[in-house]
Amino acid sequence: MGKWRNGSGTLTVGSDSGAREVPLRIAASYRARTRGLLGADGVDGALLITPCGSVHTFRMRFTIDVAYLDRKFEVLAVRTMRPGRLGLPRLRARHVVESEAGAMERWGLRPGTRVRVSVPATEGSPPAR
Repeated sequence: MGKWRNGSGTLTVGSDSGAREVPLRIAASYRARTRGLLGADGVDGALLITPCGSVHTFRMRFTIDVAYLDRKFEVLAVRTMRPGRLGLPRLRARHVVESEAGAMERWGLRPGTRVRVSVPATEGSPPAR
């Protein structure tokens, strides 16, 4: 398994016939993970924070949906968090996906769903998962 890098990619939700592709920003470095969506007024698509097992919304400007994913990219839990909240740590979570409130319901993202993350092919980047 390769190492994750900051960048962009695509989050695919659902099966082949009903798959939904969402633009994705990847935060893998300590600095990018710490910053997350802080200071942003919104998000176009979603943000993948990896590795990550819990999040907070202190100093956030908008309500977000948070999906906790395990190592196999299966959704463990989906929560909507208002600004100023501290999310419970998920022991099995390895990745977290954040988006604007209501987006994950529109995408059909719910516990038990398996998602796929695709990144542009560059030297040293991990393969699609």
